[in-house]
Amino acid sequence: LSGGQRATANWSASEEVSKVLAVFSRFLVVPGQMLCLSGTELVSHRRGLDKLVEAGLLEPETFQGGYSLTVSGFEAMKMVAAS
Repeated sequence: LSGGQRATANWSASEEVSKVLAVFSRFLVVPGQMLCLSGTELVSHRRGLDKLVEAGLLEPETFQGGYSLTVSGFEAMKMVAAS
């Protein structure tokens, strides 16, 4: 498996993860594009964000509350949106 396939295989579409990916989908985020989350969104989505970062599907940015989808994260987002 390539790195992207391996990352995608290591996550599960829990409700927490699906909710985070739905936010990225709503804003039509593409790989490498940063999305900034507000304080309340960060609190309510913390576990899902952490799981996606751990799986290699999101990259935290240096800008507070900023996250970018990886290519694998983008594919996962499309899978969740299609289901």
